[in-house]
Amino acid sequence: MNNSKKVPSSVSLEDYGIKHNNVHYQLSPSRLQEITLEKNMGKEASSGALAVNTGEFTGRSPMDRFIVKDKITENQVWWGDINIPFEPSKFDALYDKVIEYINDKELFVRDCYACADVNYRMNIRVINEYPWSNMFAYNMFIRPTNEELKNFDPEWTVINAPGFMAEAEIDGTRQHNFAILNFTRKIALIGGTGYTGEIKKGIFSALNFILPVQKNTLPMHCSANVGKKGDTAIFFGLSGTGKTTLSTDAKRKLIGDDEHGWNNENAVFNFEGGCYAKVINLSAEQEPEIYGAIKKGAILENVIMNDAGEVDFENTSITQNTRVSYPIYHIENIKQPSLGENPKNIFFLTADAFGVLPPISKLTPSQAAYHFISGYTAKVAGTEAGVKEPIPSFSACFGAPFMPLHPTKYAEMLSKKMQEAGVNVWLVNTGWTGGPYGVGTRMKLKYTRAMINAVLNGDLGLYNYKEYHIHSVFGVAQPRKCPGVPTEVLSPRATWNDDDAYYKTAFKLSNAFRENFEQFEEHASEEIRRGGPQRYAF
Repeated sequence: MNNSKKVPSSVSLEDYGIKHNNVHYQLSPSRLQEITLEKNMGKEASSGALAVNTGEFTGRSPMDRFIVKDKITENQVWWGDINIPFEPSKFDALYDKVIEYINDKELFVRDCYACADVNYRMNIRVINEYPWSNMFAYNMFIRPTNEELKNFDPEWTVINAPGFMAEAEIDGTRQHNFAILNFTRKIALIGGTGYTGEIKKGIFSALNFILPVQKNTLPMHCSANVGKKGDTAIFFGLSGTGKTTLSTDAKRKLIGDDEHGWNNENAVFNFEGGCYAKVINLSAEQEPEIYGAIKKGAILENVIMNDAGEVDFENTSITQNTRVSYPIYHIENIKQPSLGENPKNIFFLTADAFGVLPPISKLTPSQAAYHFISGYTAKVAGTEAGVKEPIPSFSACFGAPFMPLHPTKYAEMLSKKMQEAGVNVWLVNTGWTGGPYGVGTRMKLKYTRAMINAVLNGDLGLYNYKEYHIHSVFGVAQPRKCPGVPTEVLSPRATWNDDDAYYKTAFKLSNAFRENFEQFEEHASEEIRRGGPQRYAF
């Protein structure tokens, strides 16, 4: 990855207030894995991957994510439960405490960058308390060449101190953990949590503000790949909807699996240098590319292994959010550099646990904007205490926890770009069919892949009443036939064999869409409002 010229052997951290010299700079992932094993902070799996336990937190903590309210953010950020304001003076005081805490720690420092498009590149310095966290930064951010490291000037800094515990009543946090963005000081300050996702999502959130506000570029929580003819496809979706799985296709080159920008030069570019995939129920048969990426250099999080180091991917005794991070080059079929042209097709992925949305449907521009703002998926029974039946879950722009601006800002940018590029937009239900969760079954991956392949190959026919049926509740156009998919599967109502139960459930979900959208109505155009469900139950 790097050329042979000499890399700087050390870096000064005095500008951050760190005065000691116990700093490891730009260590190789193999050396970081060795140190992690030496410190008994992880174990090696039979595949050669490093397995770690992230501790108390096995996922992000949205209520402990803050943005410093300053001159840059005060009138731009959509403040509320998602973007929680933090006082500049409180940040400065907490920053000093964190620096005091890490000043006598062994530290691991990495210079890297985000955004594969050189015109949008952001130089990043990551300062970690733990070696495996620094290995994660190697995997997930883009790796500079040795030549680029010679005069590397970091624009943003991530300071990651999992062992530091805040005092909420003094420090202004909600509890002992926190992830705070400061746009004036250009710092992401993370403490009290070992979950590595906070590192990448901190920078992603910063870019979600910087790109649209300062560079007129749309940031997207999506995966992307490109076909042999240069046709780019984008996959939006929340965790568990298949975003990583469906974009990782041996027949198409992967651009990236989670975070991208779409610029005014008609290019889509990856923010990252790696992938961070869920591994719950992972198998070599269903997801061979991801399974094969779990090798030396990959980091498994919160998985259960036997004494031989073999991973039980079905075991969720620690968390259902078991994950692996790996550098993108662990996938054989990748686009280098991680850029693509204007997308031809965009897929909105949802895991509808009510089982009423079609497995695939085509959206009009107004429907696309509506569903983008809504960002629907569903929680299923058993995932949280007290959940007895499916619960609608909405996350604006399919990534609300990382979006500092009002969702309609991103939706307007997306709508404009889709219309300019003539993009086809599809809603894909990777959730349940034949009934809701507990009654029906999960949509077969082979069917979902067949539907997506049919779109990419142009096999779903023209958008007309002969080829498509307009759903009577949601108003979306579902194809009447698709190569490789039984015809009855394409109609969710037909899979139920109980029209009354189907429509009762469909109306329930349509009402949930309407109630969720009330918070956006005053900011949404009439065209966007018309994109919602066509009928409601009262």
